[in-house]
Amino acid sequence: MLTYKAPLRDIKFLINDVFDFQTHYKDLDNGENADPETVDMILQGMADFAENVLSPIYQPADAEGCHFENGVVTTPKGFKEAYDQFVEGGWQGISYPEEYGGMNLPMSINLIKAEIIGTANWPWAMYPGLSTGCINTLLQYGTDEQKAIYLPKLVEGTWSGTMCLTEPQCGTDLGQVKSKAIPQDDGTYKISGTKIFISSGEHDLTDNIVHIVLARLPNAPEGTRGISLFIVPKFLPNAEGEAGERNGVVCGSIEHKMGISSSSTCVLNFDDAVGYLIGEPNKGLKAMFTFMNTARIGTGIQGLAHTELSFQNALPYAKDRRSMRTLSGTKDPEKVADAIIHHADVRRMLLTQKAFAEGGRSMIYHSARYADKMSQGVANGDDAEFEKWDDKLGFYTPILKGFLTELGIEAAKHGQQVYGGHGYIKEWGMELIARDARIATMYEGTTGVQALDLLGRKVILQSKGKIIRDYTSSIMKWCGEYALDKDMRKFVWALTKLCAEWNTLTVRLMLMARKDREIISAASEDFLMYSGYVMMGYHWARMAAVAYDKLKNGGTESPEFYKAKIQTAEFYFDKILPRTSGHAESMVAPSESMTAMEIDNFAFLD
Repeated sequence: MLTYKAPLRDIKFLINDVFDFQTHYKDLDNGENADPETVDMILQGMADFAENVLSPIYQPADAEGCHFENGVVTTPKGFKEAYDQFVEGGWQGISYPEEYGGMNLPMSINLIKAEIIGTANWPWAMYPGLSTGCINTLLQYGTDEQKAIYLPKLVEGTWSGTMCLTEPQCGTDLGQVKSKAIPQDDGTYKISGTKIFISSGEHDLTDNIVHIVLARLPNAPEGTRGISLFIVPKFLPNAEGEAGERNGVVCGSIEHKMGISSSSTCVLNFDDAVGYLIGEPNKGLKAMFTFMNTARIGTGIQGLAHTELSFQNALPYAKDRRSMRTLSGTKDPEKVADAIIHHADVRRMLLTQKAFAEGGRSMIYHSARYADKMSQGVANGDDAEFEKWDDKLGFYTPILKGFLTELGIEAAKHGQQVYGGHGYIKEWGMELIARDARIATMYEGTTGVQALDLLGRKVILQSKGKIIRDYTSSIMKWCGEYALDKDMRKFVWALTKLCAEWNTLTVRLMLMARKDREIISAASEDFLMYSGYVMMGYHWARMAAVAYDKLKNGGTESPEFYKAKIQTAEFYFDKILPRTSGHAESMVAPSESMTAMEIDNFAFLD
């Protein structure tokens, strides 16, 4: 049986020692209530809920799955009771305005909450998680009337939200969306079409489900320029603001999936459903990106969640399981064999999981501070402030989503390997983590899509490489502060060389693209993974610097914790960061070996 313990010591190390969230919160309009006592109370409350309520129902719910009958979806045993506790605790509204019933705390606290509940039970966490993107979209683009009708219920958690993009003929290429929106005399729209792969599209947890739907107006321009965004509730709100008449949206079926089986993934059929326009006509994609970016950061958290859960369960097994004697000599002479944690290869896998989990957490928490600033821009109606921080966060988004989810799959594989044959057996839960981790690299845009977004759109088209120059400059500035520190020299020197190489590779790819138009697509995934490894290396160096400082100047109430940080950083730089070399060599190889083969020659079948 899988178990979960919220890593509060590591979380507090990041928010207090590495990133100093308290100073950061002083610069936020809604930061004054996020004092250490309040933050600790929230963290402990979420930890208790995750450990004692969500974690125990994770495996049983996977075995049961969701039930579908005549358009009705029933979630597994325990999900509704857990959700009711979630609503009663006010957890959905942590980071939303008080005028809508929220606690008005910084968005970063909501992201930490998402990590804790998501690691305990990712499929359950998806139900309130989708509502987060719905709320963010309405806060930024909804009318005052729309906010007044929908936000109190969504923030309270008694209503939930979805994102309805994908259709049978299109996923990432949203320019192919065919769903129609016909204007009505009363200012509403009749929405018709079919949406597929809609997470939390139908369930029994809330009184109403608010669908955020992409559709086309009559005579709209072709492609993405002609897409509009609409609110389409499952039940139309009545005069009292409660769920009233049933709308014309029905769940046609739920998907039978490789993983996350207790999260309902639905086919939704819209048949003249009443919808309400969000934002401007034909500019729905811009508004939808608020939802999509929220979802992509959330999916990055999923990569972290699977990594952490796999590590937490592989570690005690490696301490207890015995097999053979180590090459360096007997470690447990009183036992029939040594615990497998003494074997170097098992340590490699465990340290890789630990490095990925703690490094990924640092990356997400750093970006969470940008999310705080961006949310403040939305709250103040300051478009320039929003755009500034949205651009900064935009650089992180494809890396968090693409890189961390790929690492989540690797970490899940290592967990199974530590268990050996037991890792393939359902009772232990490691195969469940491996199955659930797979989807994270696919929805909200596959790893390849994230890679193209990073290299093709953000690095080359939008910034001409400036975004890399700016980011590496910030790393180099930090390295300069530790250039004479003998303990940090090994980290600083490696990062310095990688920053120079990162810029060189970027320029080379831009020059190569003048003659080889396919090089950007061919190189993009290597570029994304390279970027992720360097970024994580920077975060590990920062954590090591803080750990050294604590050991030298105080904080020695738990010296083992800080020593472990330094040792994990050393492992990452010695054994993981060299992966950048292979990615660097591969990304600048000509694309011809990918494009030369004729399509008919891919396979010869009789």
